[in-house]
Amino acid sequence: MCFNLGKADRIIRVVAGLGLIGFGIISQNYIVAAVGTVPLLTATIGFCPLYTILKLNSGCKK
Repeated sequence: MCFNLGKADRIIRVVAGLGLIGFGIISQNYIVAAVGTVPLLTATIGFCPLYTILKLNSGCKK
């Protein structure tokens, strides 16, 4: 299966997601923490639906 997220993109998403979750928990703003799960989830799966709509691909080469 071909994923549309490359290694660098996935690392950036993990760092951003963990940062948002951490900030949301510290500031007790759980909406921000919930939003932080989106980049973390897409990095874990390796697929971003928005990339498909925008026809972007930083993962596999065709």
